Amino acid sequence: MSKMAADYGAINLSQGFPDFDVSPKLTGLVTEAMKRGYNQYAPMQGLPELRISIGETLTSSYLWEGDSLENITVTAGATEALYSCISALIHPGDEVIVFEPAYDSYLPAVELNGGIGVPLPLNSNDFSIPWDRVEESINGQTKMIIINSPHNPTGSVLSGSDLETLERIAEKYDLFVLSDEVYDRIIFDNVPHESVLRYKELRKRSAAVFSFGKTFHATGWKVGYIVAPEAIMEEIRKTHQFITFSVNTSMQWALAQFLKDPENYLHLGAFYQKKRDFFLNAISKSRFEPKNCSGTYFQTLSYEGISKLDDVSLAEKLTKENKIASIPISVFSSQKNRNDQKLLRFCFAKSEETLEKASKILCRI
Repeated sequence: MSKMAADYGAINLSQGFPDFDVSPKLTGLVTEAMKRGYNQYAPMQGLPELRISIGETLTSSYLWEGDSLENITVTAGATEALYSCISALIHPGDEVIVFEPAYDSYLPAVELNGGIGVPLPLNSNDFSIPWDRVEESINGQTKMIIINSPHNPTGSVLSGSDLETLERIAEKYDLFVLSDEVYDRIIFDNVPHESVLRYKELRKRSAAVFSFGKTFHATGWKVGYIVAPEAIMEEIRKTHQFITFSVNTSMQWALAQFLKDPENYLHLGAFYQKKRDFFLNAISKSRFEPKNCSGTYFQTLSYEGISKLDDVSLAEKLTKENKIASIPISVFSSQKNRNDQKLLRFCFAKSEETLEKASKILCRI
């Protein structure tokens, strides 16, 4: 869709990347790191300075209790983190429960490692997890459950009750949990982020994945990290070592310094909530119906009262003819669960100028 937006000169609210600059303070720290000589390989696990900074942040945010050097590994973005976790823990014949619509790297990573994906559809009214169906889907081959909150593409978030239920199920059936928490700082309306790291028994069997690209508007840097207990991390590092080995050293040093000031990340939710609210207000007179968005920088809009086209066809039509690009929600589900609910995903991680232009187009449709 980004290519189509470029080809047709459309405003690109499809792919999830900001159109505004990274903090000058952070880019200045990268320059400083290069001048200081942080230009050679970093340790495979990540710079100790960065892992320590991450650990301090997790402790203050989620009451995490762990060893920063043993339980944290820096990765080449969150997608590599997810792949390294799955490669380490999933073997041929293992089943992995994935909730759809889902970020599109989960199932391919499972299948590339010989695992069997078990895609379960989220509840269609609010994109919550159907916990009764989860237990029905577990058998002797089930090895892992993958969760994602705040959720891409829908913007839903998991509650404390969800995490308690997950904890009970994971303990009962002895399952690993892979928790994709890359939007942990982008959560709205004073709702707390319920990380697996908050739950004592759950974090013993979980790997949590985070992204500096999402947190600091630097998606092109591809720097993320994994948090896991030592026994699990030992296996993850074996795969990470041969998938990427190490990550950009100067950026790691810069991020380590930047994290030391909580002001650089504590207000991110409010920053993006302002953009969400600006976008929703600007399209309030359109015929599109917004779905609840409690996190991420994606707003799902229903076009049920506008067109009978399927979502893929309408997304293409809007890009070519109306010059605004979005992502159809159905493509985030496997063929088994592909249900055209007449929903499109729009990225609001854009300047107000971009959002205003896009909103005027949506209001004319």
